[in-house]
Amino acid sequence: MLYAYLDSIDAPILIKSRTLTKETLDTMTKARMAIILLASILAAFGSAHAELYELSKSDVMEPKAISSAEISLFGVKLGDAESKAVEMLVNEKISGIKAEQEATFIFLLDQRKPTGPMAGVRIQDGKVDLLFINNRFAYKTRGIFRNVLNGESPEDIRKLLGQEEYGDENVMGAVMAYDKQGFQVNYLGKDINIEFTAPR
Repeated sequence: MLYAYLDSIDAPILIKSRTLTKETLDTMTKARMAIILLASILAAFGSAHAELYELSKSDVMEPKAISSAEISLFGVKLGDAESKAVEMLVNEKISGIKAEQEATFIFLLDQRKPTGPMAGVRIQDGKVDLLFINNRFAYKTRGIFRNVLNGESPEDIRKLLGQEEYGDENVMGAVMAYDKQGFQVNYLGKDINIEFTAPR
């Protein structure tokens, strides 16, 4: 009985065989290439589904590429533990921002004009279950949501994000829900608020 090592694969594999033919090697190489190709396709499909979007850095402009599951606020995402949210938003000093923790919320205020929260997170059962930003945060926001926060009307917002799944519009303003992507836009004249929750 002969033993042969295959050096053509990353880790040497010991094959118990009477004879190791070229056909056997070719079959194993093809199988390995097929696995690598399949893994690449799955990875590409996953990344095409939604782009990572750090609200303060990323220039994501394609509305269909947005999912709240891939959105972060200064490194904090939905589902993160309370300890991570406190570490990233309260303990870590963010330039130009003052953080305050009140009840289940961590609020971020503009140090130049701390008239009210401009962004923040809500924590329920020890995990982040909501992120929010509003028009006070527009100067820090990047990508499509910067344009949304500077929108002049509900129609401006629809031009950027597409038609909402459902909502309500009246003389006071509009609520536009994009539940499949996990966010809702609340438009009240000059006040615009965007809330991110788990996609539904």
